[in-house]
Amino acid sequence: MTGQAAPVAKMANGPGHLRTANLDEAVQQAVFALNNKRPDEAERIAGAVLKRDPRHAGALHVVGCARLMQGRAQEAIAPLEAAARAQHNPEIDLKLATALRNAGRVDDAVSRLKRATKRQPPFVPAFHELGCLLAVLERYDEAIEVFRHGLELAPMTMQLSLQLGGVSMQCRKWADAKAAFAQTLGIAPNSPEALFGMAKAHQELGEYRAAAACYRRCLRVKPDPLIWHNLGRCLLMIGENEEGYDCLRWAVRGDPKRYGGVLGTLVKSPHGRFFLRPSAAARFIREAKS
Repeated sequence: MTGQAAPVAKMANGPGHLRTANLDEAVQQAVFALNNKRPDEAERIAGAVLKRDPRHAGALHVVGCARLMQGRAQEAIAPLEAAARAQHNPEIDLKLATALRNAGRVDDAVSRLKRATKRQPPFVPAFHELGCLLAVLERYDEAIEVFRHGLELAPMTMQLSLQLGGVSMQCRKWADAKAAFAQTLGIAPNSPEALFGMAKAHQELGEYRAAAACYRRCLRVKPDPLIWHNLGRCLLMIGENEEGYDCLRWAVRGDPKRYGGVLGTLVKSPHGRFFLRPSAAARFIREAKS
């Protein structure tokens, strides 16, 4: 929840008695506590409001969010359901869906998120949450449709195109993944996730030069042993052997656990190396470029 700090709602004789009649002001103070990671305080303040007005949607929302923050998903459902009945607010729908999911009611969470995606004006975070939940449930085709629909309504939403690319990769729809990551890079040219995804899609399609170019861009943003390893693979596939060997060495230096995978790459690549002794392989991988 978001909100600006409001003057503290003064208490008398405990949190159940508000000296001020301005309940909305008290709710804003509860929101402020919630935003500052003080859910117990937020719940106390909002609970005092509910003693005066049991149907106050804002206070019900705060109580539900506070309980969620404390890991009490089952207890959060009732106040969030009441808040959702009082206010047709997609943010409340999202919190209620989170509570339902965390309480094990996944089908109900999906239904609630589907309802949130039909709100007008469109509420983009609902598409993101629904698509991600469907992907976790391995309902990939549905997830892809949700992300695509969201992008039709909000084409500049980076998280939707990024997630669409990721789910397309999980389905091995590499051409679709490339299109989604291209859309992401049009919004955020230096996104490491999109650069890596684009590179991986190129690689899986056998477009090794394009993949290598993307991996190089990704390394400038986020150096990582996995990226060095994949770049080395691509370079070996196009015959740029010496640079490929050096990339594989960097992968092992960054993460010694990659030694086995790097050795496999060297042996299996058309332009790789074959070693008669393990010691010779280790020496080759660990040697610096002369």
